[in-house]
Amino acid sequence: HGFVYMVNYGFITNTLAPDGEEVDVYVACVFEPVDRFTGSCIAIIHRTNDNDDKVILAPEGVDYNDKQILALTEFQERFFKSRVIKR
Repeated sequence: HGFVYMVNYGFITNTLAPDGEEVDVYVACVFEPVDRFTGSCIAIIHRTNDNDDKVILAPEGVDYNDKQILALTEFQERFFKSRVIKR
C-alpha cells in the first residue's frame, strides 16, 4: 500500500481478521527487511477502538515485554487505543 514501517510488517496468508483482511503481523527483533518469516507469536496488540488486532512475531527464544512491544509499534499504534496481550 506504499506505507513505510520502522519494523517488518506483513500478514499471515490464508487467514481472515474481523476487518475482512488477512491477519496483520509485526515482526520483532529482525532488523533487515524480509519477504517471509517463521517465528513465535509472543503477543497480540488488541485494539479496543478498532477491529484490526496485530500479531507480534519474534524469532524462536526471543521475548519482549509489554513496554518494549509498545515502543516498537508506537509509530502506528499511537493512533489507536490498545493493550498488549501476552501468551
